[in-house]
Amino acid sequence: MFGRRTRLLAGALAVACTVLLGPSTPSGVPFAGPLPVDAADVVPNRVMTWNICNPCEADNADRAAAIATYAPQVIGLQEACVRDVERIRDHLESRYGLVYHVEYGTVLRDWGRCGGALWSPGAFGQAVLSAAPMTGAVSVEYPDGGSEDRGYMAVTTTVGGLPVRVFNTHLAQRRQETVRAAQTGVLAAAVARYDRAIVLGDFNAVPDAPELAGMWALAADTDPRCSPSSAGTCEPTTDWQSTFDYVFLRGLAPLEHRVHPTPYSDHHLLHADLRSVSRPRPGSPGGDGTADPARRVRQR
Repeated sequence: MFGRRTRLLAGALAVACTVLLGPSTPSGVPFAGPLPVDAADVVPNRVMTWNICNPCEADNADRAAAIATYAPQVIGLQEACVRDVERIRDHLESRYGLVYHVEYGTVLRDWGRCGGALWSPGAFGQAVLSAAPMTGAVSVEYPDGGSEDRGYMAVTTTVGGLPVRVFNTHLAQRRQETVRAAQTGVLAAAVARYDRAIVLGDFNAVPDAPELAGMWALAADTDPRCSPSSAGTCEPTTDWQSTFDYVFLRGLAPLEHRVHPTPYSDHHLLHADLRSVSRPRPGSPGGDGTADPARRVRQR
């Protein structure tokens, strides 16, 4: 009840500020606003992926407001500093009553991106937030990150009432197709161990790019109209009108997906609702909490 009252008050204050100051969207990008007052604490079958852009001049309170608008069960963030994720998580709880567990997939420590002391720069990489507890967390650096260290992380958590293995990744930047192909091979080998998995992330590749073939062989995009053969119909997920961000589903069926531009990142926020979850074959590691056999390849 207290969390609901907090959200009601936050919504009322946001409306009042909008009336007095106007919408805070200097880029002119449409944004949905604060969490609806009639929303549940979280949507239990909803997952989200978002490259939050770093370095970008975005306030973590604004990032939290964008996430809270859609209140997903699971959130995969890329280009995430640990310090920023901590603040986003605090805002989600204190302002919107949304409580999340968090796991990190750090790939480097970078003072220029994440601040901190010169002798102890902030951690940078991926993060997964989940309304349910997470188990079996792993963080793997790709053997070749390309122009910057990259990797994937994986956790087992609950989506739609059943345990699911969730992966979150960020592949090498554009014009590094060969590097991305090798990275996708590492990721696909880990995903293939599970009959039920969700793969979130910024793949830095359009749907018909050859380096994504390994993922398409294992899983389908949350948008049933989007595939390598129909790349032209895939909804863009970036400000430069490319589809780089995906929610791949393995052993799950999509219900609905939405892409939301925000003024806080050059990547759009993408969320997907799942229709149903298939149960794994007896003895298979289909999201039953079995840890990914992969381990961290390289530690910093």
